[in-house]
Amino acid sequence: MVARAHQTKLGGASSAYAGHWQLLGYGYFLVTERETGAVIGEFGLADLHRDVTPPLGDTPEAGWVMLPHYQGRGLAQEALSAVLSWADQTMPRTVCMIHPDNTPSLRLANKLGYVEYARGKYGEHTPILLERSR
Repeated sequence: MVARAHQTKLGGASSAYAGHWQLLGYGYFLVTERETGAVIGEFGLADLHRDVTPPLGDTPEAGWVMLPHYQGRGLAQEALSAVLSWADQTMPRTVCMIHPDNTPSLRLANKLGYVEYARGKYGEHTPILLERSR
């Protein structure tokens, strides 16, 4: 394994993730490179109460972001696989929403078992809504 994950109380979106671990028992992990300790990205689950149609409800929403320098090495798949393996212990279903032009994230989601269930409406965007059951 090339990366390490650390539970974080505040993610890159700061207040958007605040309290997730304390209130919901899940949140985001800060992922670092094992050799250098450099932050490479954040991966996790959130309940962001997005105003999306159809609504995501109370289903945990998977999300991830990785610095460009670390992309294309399989690290995102490794990190998100670990998050989802952990989630599978207690969560029967997770969802994610991805912009149709974000081919790398759509490919990653599909590799990890996410399937499209709707085309959503989120502001002026039309994301693809995907779900994964354990």
